Amino acid sequence: MAAGTTSDLRNGMVIRYNNDLYQVVEFQHVAPGNWRAFVRVKLKSLKSEKTFEDRMRAGADIDIVRIERRTMQFLYREGNDFIFMDPNTFDQIQVPVAMLGDNAGFLKENENADLVYDSEKELLLSVELPIFVVLEVTETQVALRGDTATNVTKAATLETGAVIQVPGFVNEGDRLKIDTRTGTYIERV
Repeated sequence: MAAGTTSDLRNGMVIRYNNDLYQVVEFQHVAPGNWRAFVRVKLKSLKSEKTFEDRMRAGADIDIVRIERRTMQFLYREGNDFIFMDPNTFDQIQVPVAMLGDNAGFLKENENADLVYDSEKELLLSVELPIFVVLEVTETQVALRGDTATNVTKAATLETGAVIQVPGFVNEGDRLKIDTRTGTYIERV
């Protein structure tokens, strides 16, 4: 960990705050007239992915955490673990399903993901999937005649087993672009 002050804050930086690791989403230095200056920060937890806003005194000390992103290939699922491989060293690592959270259903075999490590402790912090993935629909219901004119959605099962809501015109065998951050349908590919 490196010591710093609020003047060192940058978007995307990881800091230790209240004994937890957070990524700085945005920050703003505020100097309200005769009052003391402060920094308004929006932080995202690396564990729970939740964001919140807080205030810090301008010039307050912060702990900056150096992180390292390693791109690894997802090989297969074994029980409650995902097995990833480093494409350079061929080392394999087991990652618990809980670390991927709701995004676990969008990870397809042989796809790459970024594993985020605390570079000083060599501790795995999180797994970041690509923002968009392309997956094939393996099962869905047939749209009823006339439902295609409105915004009617239906459930569709993807090749990874994830179930999402899609427009009525999507059929089995279609390849869909999915936003992994929200788990929503973007377009047909």
